[in-house]
Amino acid sequence: MSRARQQAHRESSINEPLQPLLTIADVCKLLHLSRPMIYTLIDQGLPVMRFGKAVRFSPTSIQRWLAWREEIA
Repeated sequence: MSRARQQAHRESSINEPLQPLLTIADVCKLLHLSRPMIYTLIDQGLPVMRFGKAVRFSPTSIQRWLAWREEIA
């Protein structure tokens, strides 16, 4: 992605309303997977945000990651 396009993407995402971050339990329900499997996926690249000991997920990042996984499958 070009620098201009990256900058435009960053600016457009700044203006979008924030989506609530998801917890591990939320992602388990969303993906119908167990808690240990979510931790395995985190080790394999599932994007997370850490706040101290708290682990949170961006819904948008999960959608992108799932799309990427589908492409390589």
